[in-house]
This record gives sequence, structure tokens and C-alpha cells, in this order.
Amino acid sequence: MAWIDTISAGAATGSLKRQYEAAIKRAGKIFGIVKIMSLSPETMRTSMGLYRASMMGESPLSRAHREMLATVVSRANDCHY
Repeated sequence: MAWIDTISAGAATGSLKRQYEAAIKRAGKIFGIVKIMSLSPETMRTSMGLYRASMMGESPLSRAHREMLATVVSRANDCHY
């Protein structure tokens, strides 16, 4: 398995700390997909913006349909997050 260095929540400062706090507020924890971007807080901020636009932005699909599609794609890719 590949190893990716990450910054723990306890060691986070500045922008990264604020993004970790937002992740906890949003999901109750910091998921691994978020932690792997910790060495580049700007990448994390941009990625989370894309996620929010895709999942919560204006769309003919309901939020539930978008979540179902994400679940099916994750399963098809053998992704467990």
C-alpha cells in the first residue's frame, strides 16, 4: 500500500486548521480523502469547492441522486470511503 504523508488535526495551523475544523463540522470527522491533501491546503480548498459545487450546486439531479451516483461509482472503483 502506498504511504502519503499527512498533517494531523493536532498539528494543523492556519488555513489547514480552518479546513479541518470545517470538515469536522460538515462530516463529524476528517476523512482520509481530505487528509491526503493536507500538505497542500490550497489544493484541499479547491477540491472541496468542486465537491460542494458538484453535490450541492444547481442541478437537475437531486442531492439524493447525486449521492447515489457517487456511491455507485465508488463501489465500481472498489473505493471504501
